[in-house]
Amino acid sequence: MTDLKDRIKSLVGEDLRSIEEALEKNLNPYYDLVSAIAGHILFAGGKRLRPLLMVLSSRICGYKGNYDKTFSVLFEYLHAATLIHDDLVDGADKRRGKPAAHTTYGNPQAVLTGDFLLARALSLAARTGLPKVISIIAGITEDMSQGEIQQLENKGRLDLSEAEYMDVIFRKTAVLIRGACQSGALIAGANPEQEQALASYGQAMGIAFQMADDLLDYTADSMSLGKDIGADLREGKLTLPIIHALFQANDDDRLWMETLIRKQSFDDEEFRRFTTMIDHYGGLSYTRSLAVEHVRRAKQSLCIFPESETRQILDMLADYALVRKA
Repeated sequence: MTDLKDRIKSLVGEDLRSIEEALEKNLNPYYDLVSAIAGHILFAGGKRLRPLLMVLSSRICGYKGNYDKTFSVLFEYLHAATLIHDDLVDGADKRRGKPAAHTTYGNPQAVLTGDFLLARALSLAARTGLPKVISIIAGITEDMSQGEIQQLENKGRLDLSEAEYMDVIFRKTAVLIRGACQSGALIAGANPEQEQALASYGQAMGIAFQMADDLLDYTADSMSLGKDIGADLREGKLTLPIIHALFQANDDDRLWMETLIRKQSFDDEEFRRFTTMIDHYGGLSYTRSLAVEHVRRAKQSLCIFPESETRQILDMLADYALVRKA
């Protein structure tokens, strides 16, 4: 994993530096407090995956302009806005190893800063001059909001199905990554086949990315994860490893797991036992296998493009979505 990460960084280092500069330049808040709250999450060690994917998607389609980095940061603003809002809704204490924004600055300030970042993203979308890009960004905000509402309503539901889980992660995670890739194609003037290929790549990668993220709650440590382990379980979120394990478990083990999920409080030993159970009943391996399949689909979508360094990087990013540790 470290070797793959280092290889990717060596190939996109200049892109990431330019994206970082554009993030700060285009934030342009009216008040120092907005800058402080937005910066609290924007500059707290994010991977810049979404803006990078837009830049690479435009490049593989032959983009020759000078605004790819400027436009790309709108996807980081959208992502940061959802993290600020989600942490508040979930009552999360930590994000990226730091106190969540609402715990430091207050709930009203965090909500309004998230709103500002959403508006800033829409302003940048308008600057592309492409109605389809604007429509994509508007659709993303609708989908992500609906996904968060669905997840909120699903909390603690022990009968949650795999199909319902897939619908939530599509709306909460995949649509943003898909939109970044599709928008990159659009600013490059790509043909419909290229646009669809990159949209498919982004959607499959986004689903794999979220499945891998859900696995980390049971396989990573708190320091590398940047938040408390078991956070999803404490918040009553049934992710795919749990959904599959509950379906496979015998009556006694299922009852014990359901009891723990309902009370949403547990000590380290109980969490270790819970993790052992979902592993025993195939929850981790099943989720990992589906994530691997979606990575395969993502890479297959790029086959319409000739071999190039950019295509190689996109392939590596799909692999990295699966093997990352945080």
